[in-house]
Amino acid sequence: MSSESKSYQGSPVDHHQQNRITLFWLTTGVGAVLYVTFQLFFYVNNFTRAHGATPAITFDPNILWVFSAFYGCWIVTVLLALIGTQKAQWAALIFGTLMVVLNTLGGISDGLRDGWYVTFSAVFFITLPGIFAIVATWRHLKRKGAHYVNE
Repeated sequence: MSSESKSYQGSPVDHHQQNRITLFWLTTGVGAVLYVTFQLFFYVNNFTRAHGATPAITFDPNILWVFSAFYGCWIVTVLLALIGTQKAQWAALIFGTLMVVLNTLGGISDGLRDGWYVTFSAVFFITLPGIFAIVATWRHLKRKGAHYVNE
């Protein structure tokens, strides 16, 4: 094996750290799915409590695909983190941070409309694991330093 291929493969510790970062982003994505699931339960509960009266917010069936596409974007962050190159890690950090911020802001606005428990769910399921993922990715990128300059 040439020295180039050995340096590209990285050390076992580096692979462990890369898998750890991927797991952090995966946990954040799963948290986003849990948040949406709970939000839907809260919505249905309010609908039931109102005895079938239409709640304050309803969605056109043709626009509902936007929600699944938006929350489906979490898989992009996980896949970028799994690639493991420095460019992919930076992309995962930027895209993942954007997703955490947007999901948190969406959860806060939903919470202002529907109740504090919705905001708490967003912060607990998305923001908390998202902060851990952002910090872990940032530390990993800072630690890699100049070792991967040619990527």
